[in-house]
Amino acid sequence: VNLISLYFFKSYRLWCLSQSYQINYYLFLKFYNFKLMKTVFLVKHSKGAFGLRLFGLGPNLKPTRGLFKLQQFLHRNAFWAKDRTINDLKKCLANSDIIISIWSQNEPVGFGRALSDGIYRGVLWDIVIDQNHQGKGYGKMIVKNLLESKEIKHTKKIYLMTTNKKLFYSQIDFK
Repeated sequence: VNLISLYFFKSYRLWCLSQSYQINYYLFLKFYNFKLMKTVFLVKHSKGAFGLRLFGLGPNLKPTRGLFKLQQFLHRNAFWAKDRTINDLKKCLANSDIIISIWSQNEPVGFGRALSDGIYRGVLWDIVIDQNHQGKGYGKMIVKNLLESKEIKHTKKIYLMTTNKKLFYSQIDFK
């Protein structure tokens, strides 16, 4: 049983080279998994995942070596992502419109991203759940949050890039 405990937005300003940039880093949802008695965070990163990509920020805007941890997470849990370098991940995140991650004890346990033109086409990519956390609804949470994002919500056709898990995706109306 998961109990949602709070929603809140974090925004902060980064001052760089005498220019200010407003960064809406992410919305995160904190909930408790009572079976495990652990706090789990669903993180909706800003477009391009600026904080994760450049500062390694994880939940609560804390530096956690998040990009390195994401690389290791993908390496362990997705055979098709084993050779992704840190630079490849930075570029991949920088060019993604929507990025969602799930964290438990400052470790990623779920990840997904999407691209969209906002009108006609959108694509869901790299939806991965840690092997030890599958069956807890985290995959459905990631897909739901990707599909409900403002960038994808009104898109006419959404594609899913996947190598397997046909049964999982058919449960959430992908054909």
